[in-house]
Formats: sequence, C-alpha cells, structure tokens
Amino acid sequence: MSKPVKGFSKLSKEEKITWLSEHYFNDKEKGIDVLKKYWNSDERLQQLHDEFIENTISNYYLPLGVAPNFMINGKIYTIPMAIEESSVVAAASRAAKFWMDRGGFHTKVIATEKIGQVHFIYRGDKGKLSQFFTKIKPHLFASLEDLTVNMRKRGGGITGIELVDKTDAMPDYFQLHCSFETLDAMGANFINSCLERLADVLQQEADQHTDFNDDEKDIQVVMSILSNYVPDCRVKAEVRCPVAALNEDKELTPASFANKFVQAVNIAQVEPFRAVTHNKGIMNGIDAVVLATGNDFRAVEAGIHAYAARDGQYRSLSKAEIIDDEFVFSIEIPLALGTVGGLTKLHPLVKLSLEILDDPTAKDLMQIVAVAGLAQNFAAVRSLITTGIQKGHMKMHLMNILNQMDASKEEKTYFTQYFQDKVVTHRDVISAVENYRKAQN
Repeated sequence: MSKPVKGFSKLSKEEKITWLSEHYFNDKEKGIDVLKKYWNSDERLQQLHDEFIENTISNYYLPLGVAPNFMINGKIYTIPMAIEESSVVAAASRAAKFWMDRGGFHTKVIATEKIGQVHFIYRGDKGKLSQFFTKIKPHLFASLEDLTVNMRKRGGGITGIELVDKTDAMPDYFQLHCSFETLDAMGANFINSCLERLADVLQQEADQHTDFNDDEKDIQVVMSILSNYVPDCRVKAEVRCPVAALNEDKELTPASFANKFVQAVNIAQVEPFRAVTHNKGIMNGIDAVVLATGNDFRAVEAGIHAYAARDGQYRSLSKAEIIDDEFVFSIEIPLALGTVGGLTKLHPLVKLSLEILDDPTAKDLMQIVAVAGLAQNFAAVRSLITTGIQKGHMKMHLMNILNQMDASKEEKTYFTQYFQDKVVTHRDVISAVENYRKAQN
C-alpha cells in the first residue's frame, strides 16, 4: 500500500523510479526495465526531455506518421501526425488523395485575434467605474509599452481593452476584456504578462482615483489569464466538386452518396449525442497535427468544443450541402496556434514536423490543421454511410490485436493476408490465431 511521500521532487530520477517500484510495480525489475528502455541513449537529448516537465521518469512515445498528397490552395503538403489511434493517418491520406483529384482543399484565415481577461470585483457605482475606465484607458495601454515593444515591431501587440459589466451573471463582477495579435507565437506567456501588468495598474489607479470612496478604491482582482476560447481567431477549410464527380463508391450513385452524406452531417447538427462523436473524429485529425507541431492540443480542444456549443446546443463543426449540383463540404473553427516559441525550437521532432510543412507561419498552420480535421471528417462520414466504420478501422486494428497475442513476423504476414477479404473482429482474430497455432503444433 502506498504512503504519502515528502520531498519527492527533490529526489533524483533514479530515486523516484526506485520509490515507484517499491510501492506500485507488481514486478519491480520489469517495471524499472520498461521505464529505462524508453530513455534516449543520447544523454543530452534525454536531459532535454527530462526538463520539459517535473518529476520525469521516462519518455512516453506516440507514433509520428505522415499523410501525403494534401493539396491546399494549389500547394502539395505532406502532413505530420502524432497519434496512437489506428486508421487515422490512413483515412486522412485516402481523403487527401480523393480530393487532390477534385481540386484539393481551399482555405482562408478569417481572423487572428486572441483574448485575455482581468477578472475583478468592484462594489460601487457603475457610472463612476465607467468614467474611471475611460480616464485610465490610455494609461493602461501605455503601461504595456515595454512588454509589447518587440511584438509591436513585428506588427502585433495589444489591440483593445474594454470594460465589461458581468454583474447580471455574478454580483459585483467586472472584466477588462483584452484583445491581442501575437503573429506566429501562440502568445500565452506574452498575454498573461500583459494582463498581470494591467491588473496592477488598475488597482494602483483606483487607489489614487479621487472620485472613488474608500470601498470603491478597493478593486479586488480575482485573476488575470488568457482565454482559450478564441472565436475571433478562426479559419475556414472547404472542398467542393460536381456531385457527378463523387463516383468512387460502388454501392451508391454519386447523387445518393451526396444526399446521404449531407443527411449524416445534418444529423450531427441537430443531435448532440451524434455531434460529439462526429466532432471527435474531426479532432482526430486536428489534435494529431497540433501535437506533432508542438502546440497545445488541450487548449485547441477546449476552444473548439466551446465554439461548437456557441448557440447553446452542441453541434457539428462541419457543414455539408448541395448547391446547384455541386457538393460542398466545409469547416470553420477557432484555432490559436504558434510556430515560434514553446517546443517549436526545443523538441527535435517538432522542428522536423515544421520542416516537413515547409516552415509555416501561424496562419499557414491554422489552415493546414483545419484541412486535417476536414479530411478526417470526410473519411469518417464516408465510411459510415457506405461500408460502415468498423471495416476499415478494424483492418488497421488487426496489427494491434496480433501484437497483443505476441504474433511472430510469419503470423502477422499470414493473418494480414487471411483477413484481407474478411470483417475483422477481436474475437475472430483470437480464434483464428489460436486455431492456426494448434494446427502448426
């Protein structure tokens, strides 16, 4: 049974692993061996990984694959994807090839504004607060000049500060709602530094404001933090072709395919239970590229899902329609991404992933990531309305099942061929392998 531990962070990596083995591992030696097998043999590279987070004990690997043949605005991309789920990279690749033959993907960045807020409590006359804010607003901007000087040289910086009254939602609650342009940086540290400075200046100015009584001078800043909800940092991706060009399915006519596809997406627009899984498939593509390029996929997830529920009901992120005998499939999502700072200059595989993408700007990366999500969604919905999702997915999952059964190289070759024209289920694979091994003996 485990016991609380004091001073764990001060232990060496070896000591941390020893403590874990003594309290948690069923097989101490095997557990330690597994952790150390995933250490990098290059000591400098391993130290780099150790210093990314606290209490590091090993490296947790995810496969890094690539999906080629993406034509985006006339340019061909090979997109890196870091993900553990089988069939995602293959599905994206198939969708890329399908649409490359039909004009490719078309994208545009709609806006790049990011948001941060100073949340504070004010117990006083609202009119006085409004007049106070109008008076100090120039001082608020001026107070940030040293923090924003480099960003402003590149064309970014803080672009707006507004006072927001939220007392209808919570008593005495107000905000400084701030907008930022951070260019190729995700900008979290930049934004948070600016917000904390604004909070200090707000309180200092309030303390000196002669029109406030003592209670009104006591502005209580609760917190100062960026928002990962960025509805005005959006990108759109789209594919379109004549309905007659949707002619690769053997069971459905192009018109039937297009109509059924539109119906499937419309169901995700009105049915939240379906919309969540529909959007999860989109995030398969988005998260994989975000992770491969060293961006914050948790922030991206939170912002995108909030956007999916912006009208009060959770809905599909994608849209499908038929306009004048043309099939149109699109997605519009908020994406706050960066190609400088963070892991982009530290993690060797992140640097290579960005090289594979031809060293994109943040705007370029927004468009690439949106395309990955749209491609993944097209592949998933296409499977659902034709062969069903399990046929392709379980084909890819076959190797995972074989690895779970410690299949030999010869067995993997045999069963890959054996299940070529069969539906793959976990039970059927286990049964087939067991029967094969009995026959061999």
